[in-house]
Amino acid sequence: MKPEIHPEYNEVAVTCSCGNNFKTHSTLSKAELLIESCSECHPFYTGKQRIVDTAGRVDKFNKRYQRG
Repeated sequence: MKPEIHPEYNEVAVTCSCGNNFKTHSTLSKAELLIESCSECHPFYTGKQRIVDTAGRVDKFNKRYQRG
């Protein structure tokens, strides 16, 4: 490896919006990383579907495409 061309590899504290905390290593210059989903809350890992309805988008979609 060439010297002084690679970024530093530091330990980073990761905090998920669900409240889960863990540490990992990254080339980020920050000491903390905030994420929206992790393996504790992501539907792929939990097997539970979570619908986030922002401003009634699901209802708007259902009204537009309802069978009638």
